[in-house]
Amino acid sequence: MKKCNLFLLSLCTIVFISCTPASNERFIENTGRAQGSTYQIKYLSPDGTDFGNQFENIFAEIDRSMSTYVPTSLISMVNKGDTLVTVDSMFIEVLKRSLEIAEETNGSFDPTIGPIVRLWGFGFDEVRSDVTDEMVNEIKSKTGYLNVSVSGLDVSLPAGFNLDFNAIAQGYTVDYLAEFLEKSGVERYMIEVGGEVRASGTNESGNVWKIGVDKPTEDIDQQDRFQFIITLEDASLATSGNYRKFWIDEETGARYSHTIDPQTGYPARNELLSVSIVAPSAMDADAYATVCMVVGLSRCQDLLESKSDLEGYLIYDNGNGVWETSITEGFQLFIQE
Repeated sequence: MKKCNLFLLSLCTIVFISCTPASNERFIENTGRAQGSTYQIKYLSPDGTDFGNQFENIFAEIDRSMSTYVPTSLISMVNKGDTLVTVDSMFIEVLKRSLEIAEETNGSFDPTIGPIVRLWGFGFDEVRSDVTDEMVNEIKSKTGYLNVSVSGLDVSLPAGFNLDFNAIAQGYTVDYLAEFLEKSGVERYMIEVGGEVRASGTNESGNVWKIGVDKPTEDIDQQDRFQFIITLEDASLATSGNYRKFWIDEETGARYSHTIDPQTGYPARNELLSVSIVAPSAMDADAYATVCMVVGLSRCQDLLESKSDLEGYLIYDNGNGVWETSITEGFQLFIQE
């Protein structure tokens, strides 16, 4: 098996300004690792309560529901196949939204992509370069969102099928954390998990939160790292890109992204380098950013044109090695000049 190089870095960097708050309220920042990445949560606590422990419990609860890396999780139980599993409300919300987007995109987003992910080694196994058309076609017969059976909280899959929520679960986690904070009386916050962001209200200085998204390069220039900085208020942002999540076949030099096209069974290869989506929910921003990376520039532009609640910033290669951008009018309004 050929040795392949794997690059995994965060796509999004949070920018904020600190100062000392007045009264008994205080801004609190909690950071750590979760869901195979990092998180940063900053919020104005009305009574000074630090929710750090609660956040850790939420991450663990979501992992017990939807992490394929937890053998006893609900998704692992469903993935055993041909067995009816009663799941929780979190799982069913993510699954139903995944199926809705799958239907809307004619399968360009598909939560049953798990077997193909494993075939290419993007799950638990070593990334491989010996995948053949025959192998892909055989595995594709074990995918397809129409094969998911849902009745209330009961979910089942045919034998050999697997669910994979990687393209939507981190966004959902951000939304879930936001809902928790809002129920706890927090109105001003910024939540970032693995590059998916949701912000509400203003930061410590009373200004709208500023979010910086890195340029689509493998190496970060700390002096000139951001492609753009946007102001984000009562909205969510997700960025998906293939420029830091890929592997290289050392023998052929071919570069393969970690974004799988469910319809072909192969890593998506198109002109898009990076897609940033602003949406009301982080779950939708996360999912539609992935959709765009699968379908390419033209179809992504059509998608954004058709959905009034989505705005996008697309970076693509014009075919001559030159980067160009396609930015919706609504997204342009968020950009900090």
